[in-house]
Amino acid sequence: MKKLDVLVVGGGPAGSTLAWSLQDSGYRVAIMDKQTFPRDKVCAGWVTPAVMQELDIDLEDYARSRTLQPIHGFRISRAGQKQVTTRYPGQPVSYGIRRSEFDHYLLERCGAELMLGESFRSLEKGREGWRVNDRIDASLVVGAGGHFCPVARAIGAKYTASEKVVAAQEIEFEMTASQRRQCSVDAQIPELFFTQDLAGYGWVFRKGDYLNIGLGREDSHHLSSHVQTFVQYLKQQGKIPEDIPEKFHGHAYLLYPHALREVCRDNVLLIGDAVGLAYPQSGEGIRPAVESALLAASVIRHCQGDFSQARLQDYSRLLTERFGQRQPAPSLLEQLPAGIKQFLAGQLMKSEWFARNVVMDHWFLQSGQPPLDTNRLNSHAGI
Repeated sequence: MKKLDVLVVGGGPAGSTLAWSLQDSGYRVAIMDKQTFPRDKVCAGWVTPAVMQELDIDLEDYARSRTLQPIHGFRISRAGQKQVTTRYPGQPVSYGIRRSEFDHYLLERCGAELMLGESFRSLEKGREGWRVNDRIDASLVVGAGGHFCPVARAIGAKYTASEKVVAAQEIEFEMTASQRRQCSVDAQIPELFFTQDLAGYGWVFRKGDYLNIGLGREDSHHLSSHVQTFVQYLKQQGKIPEDIPEKFHGHAYLLYPHALREVCRDNVLLIGDAVGLAYPQSGEGIRPAVESALLAASVIRHCQGDFSQARLQDYSRLLTERFGQRQPAPSLLEQLPAGIKQFLAGQLMKSEWFARNVVMDHWFLQSGQPPLDTNRLNSHAGI
């Protein structure tokens, strides 16, 4: 029987960040994932400098053998309207990454024992924690398996009508020389297109020779039709090649204000998309996933092996301090009649001030939120 202090189920950015943060803690840590790495991961794939700082990533070293596309601006619009361009001179405000490379990089350096290619099959209460797959005794099991995390399901997480689930479809592929000539998208300026009904947005993002196209909506009905309509629009505008791959891949995630999942119980804790942390306006999940792992690690360090819910509960407090109170009921903005919201959006999306200060700086870049101070966290001084 294998004995561990911490078993992390899920090898994405949340899981690998947690393990990396516990390297010198004295705990025996392992990561289990049903996939082997590197593996393809559906994601638009951009991260802000704050994420790179929190993860202590050497940008020059990372870029030597991996895609790291500097972003210096964005073009946004409501589909069918004139695009508004926001430029940021100086240092990049974000970076385009390929998740297959990024996740593998984080996993390789995390310092934990890796159990790749093994699915999470069972969770049974043991004397001092949990028994997983009838062969692993772990004092603490951490669910880091994304929206459909098996640990979350095992402890009773259920989908409810009040949870805002975003469904998305996208593709990422390496363009041929002919396709590159047909693609008019500036690699340093991704383009975002909010849908007419404001239920989501589409994007087209070039990362060197790679092109990422996708669309996400809170309303998942007829998602494939919405995606195909968006793709045709991009082709008509001359932004993407005519002969892109036809098969789009799907994924889903919870928006933080409306997610109702319990974040911890005795000897179990959830991080990242498993607990529902995506920013409500942009749907970005990488930064909140990384930050949830850093917060969880700070709490786990100070549990001194006592992983009772009472000792883990500080993690819930730290999440609230960092991301705000959850809001199960619709906000005032969400309660506005659809016609009024669409009229206001039609006017505001034309404004350069709104595009820069609200859509990009506040919603997408989270520029008002400084990076977590990991030294302060590890001293358990809070945020």
